[in-house]
Amino acid sequence: MIIYKLLRADEWAALQTQGETTGAPIDVADGYIHFSTAEQVRETATKHFAGEEDLMLLAYDDATITGDLRWEPSRGGALFPHLYAPLRFADMIWAKPLPLGASGHVFPDDMA
Repeated sequence: MIIYKLLRADEWAALQTQGETTGAPIDVADGYIHFSTAEQVRETATKHFAGEEDLMLLAYDDATITGDLRWEPSRGGALFPHLYAPLRFADMIWAKPLPLGASGHVFPDDMA
């Protein structure tokens, strides 16, 4: 299954430069990298990134990602993918800009 990570411009730049990251401040504080499924990522963007520009949407395959990936309950008891390891650039399938439109972020039409 394809899972998604949202990064701000500085977090994206750090991932590209360093090859891996411990994530955003919330990831560091919680001790794991927060991911979302295709069904969850829009709500994640609205809840945690409302009004933010210069976001990147990263896609990863949950079957091939490096590290300890666990599906754990979060919002409303839904299972969310959490990575207990650094997020690696080399594991990424693709990254696309996530522009801010008039009514929120505009997601790619070809999301898996």
